[in-house]
Amino acid sequence: MSDHFSRKAASSTQGLRQSRSCKVCRARKVKCDRVKPCHACCTHGYPSKCVYEVVPGEDFKPISQAEEIRNLRNEIKELTARINGSNRPQRRLHQLQTLFETIRSAPEDVVERLIAELRGPPRETSRQNPPVGQWDDTEGYDDDQQLDGEGEYGDAVEGDDLSSLVIRREFRRDSSESSDDSAYGSISRMDTSKSMLDVFIERFVDAFSPEVDAKAGQAGAIRRAAEIRMFSPILTDAFQAVSHVFFGRSVQNKTIEATGFSYYPRVLRSLQEALLDPERSKAESTLATVILLMAFEAVERTSQASITAHVQGAVRLIEHRGPENHMYGVEHLFFTELRPYWVSASFSRRAPSFLARDEWKTIPWSAGTTAKNILHYLLDLAVEVPGLLSQYDEITTGINSNILSAHERSVKQAALWNGLADLTNRFLLWKINWVDGYPDGPPSEVEATDEGLFPVFQCRDLRTGATITPTKFEYPDLLLTQTMCIYYATRLILSSVDTRPDGVSRPEQYQLACGICRSLEWYILKSPGNMINRLAFPVRVAWEAFPDGGPERKFLYAVLKLVEKRHSLALWGGGMEELSSRYNSPPRTDV
Repeated sequence: MSDHFSRKAASSTQGLRQSRSCKVCRARKVKCDRVKPCHACCTHGYPSKCVYEVVPGEDFKPISQAEEIRNLRNEIKELTARINGSNRPQRRLHQLQTLFETIRSAPEDVVERLIAELRGPPRETSRQNPPVGQWDDTEGYDDDQQLDGEGEYGDAVEGDDLSSLVIRREFRRDSSESSDDSAYGSISRMDTSKSMLDVFIERFVDAFSPEVDAKAGQAGAIRRAAEIRMFSPILTDAFQAVSHVFFGRSVQNKTIEATGFSYYPRVLRSLQEALLDPERSKAESTLATVILLMAFEAVERTSQASITAHVQGAVRLIEHRGPENHMYGVEHLFFTELRPYWVSASFSRRAPSFLARDEWKTIPWSAGTTAKNILHYLLDLAVEVPGLLSQYDEITTGINSNILSAHERSVKQAALWNGLADLTNRFLLWKINWVDGYPDGPPSEVEATDEGLFPVFQCRDLRTGATITPTKFEYPDLLLTQTMCIYYATRLILSSVDTRPDGVSRPEQYQLACGICRSLEWYILKSPGNMINRLAFPVRVAWEAFPDGGPERKFLYAVLKLVEKRHSLALWGGGMEELSSRYNSPPRTDV
């Protein structure tokens, strides 16, 4: 009887016990490992949605994933210290770590000099000592270190194989060394290879997601995605591919660049499978992968339509996910930070965009994750322009094909003109409220000087036809610079369909295009990393506004080549024809 009552009491106690699984696992009725975020949520691509209920009086707390990783790393360090018992392995480990810190934190010119000093014929045992630590100090390698004949990527070492020089695959041991050194060699090969991948990813993240303040604009989405890549195999592969390609292109190393290309097909296959899955298609890792491939195409430009295809694909994926899935976390950052790209994609399609709906202008900010700034209030107006472009194209097609009667033509044209007048007035009101009253002051004009750092913009005096050097714009911050360039580009596109008798005149259109050019020097010389990509669309719009062979296009051509050289962006070197908002835009011709 006592056993029966004790079992019954135990069963009733277990029935009243609070569940310690996360909400998602309880809803899906799957096993939860009680780590935050748990393995099940990470596998399905929703680490940010792993939430545990907090019950009063309950002392249970889920294990933090970051804390677990930190504990594992500390344990690895302790085990490595036990294995490395002799002084020689410790010295070698210190030398490798020093070399790693040098490459990771040094400026690009120092890295290139370090690579040049390390380069030499295969199997060369004597090398010049590379700089480490502070750039004016040096520390030598042991004379008994030697490169293996096989590079990190499986091919025979050539003279320009950076991976085989930086990543030591094997160390020569003499007979006096203990057998523990072989274990150290195995660990060093594994850890060093992992460290070099981290270097590639860090260089890529610093370029495409630099750490900036709010006055420069938001730029942390890709950095946040890199922090959660360990939870998603597809995101891990995507970072591996794009970081190898970008690093190899930056240091002009074809071996590393080709390694990134070898990963690329696998990423595309995995992405295709995820997009076909109803649940995985809405995962944050899928969206992050699509955007990483956009960055890949900006670097390599594998074809003329490649960047457009990826941007349009990202826009369709965002629409499929819905505005509610862009309120939190990295998903919110990808939508808000890259919103100018999504809006410019609708200009290229010249069709009404879902982004013009009220829910897409409000819901992503409703949770207060970030606040709307001057740029987003401008984009709220800009998303309405593609609808007017569509109306203009419809009227033009009807007139050319003679399918519109005189009455239908006048009605449609009146509706278009009313829309143009209303939106133009709202743009002018936005400029008065947001730019003229900007807290740090509006843009200022300064004399342009030829200091050799940047091409000097020249244009024509529309009254005399003479070539002049106008003043250039200087801004209080990068955010206002980007915003004004998008403002000029949007107004310029809108004016291209403004056929009203009192609409925007040709001289005003010319001044709008010149405003973009007069702002480029400030932004390009001040912006960190590859934030210059945010002006790619305005630059293409300005290019199409100027006549071929004039001084304006000569200036823009010099800017395109400058950006391609400094930032390793093939998109700029190709003239960005795919970003055109015109139908069948003519290709760029070299000057």
